[in-house]
Amino acid sequence: MLADRERIGGTDHPDTIAARADLAFAYHSAGQLREAIPAYERTLADRERVQGPDRADTRSARASLAAAYRQAGRLSDALHHYEQALADSERMLGPDHPMTRTVRENLEAVTNT
Repeated sequence: MLADRERIGGTDHPDTIAARADLAFAYHSAGQLREAIPAYERTLADRERVQGPDRADTRSARASLAAAYRQAGRLSDALHHYEQALADSERMLGPDHPMTRTVRENLEAVTNT
């Protein structure tokens, strides 16, 4: 499906980026972090470049990448992305938004590891 999206819409089309995010999530869900992390990294880079850093999809991509890094034991990478996700979430949604609280809890879990 991703290859078809890239062929039809190009690598920067939002549907292509969404397909890559779906593939990353599938790898992550299957415990295949070696495949998930590069897909998440590319998804985040593409979303930041094409859609901008303030879009909900971009913030979600950052949080997903942080979670994969955490699960892979790459805690400094996870910490970096959770800190950025928290700053973005607080700025865009406010400190008491449920998504902001979730990101804050995930950051605290990494910090306390």
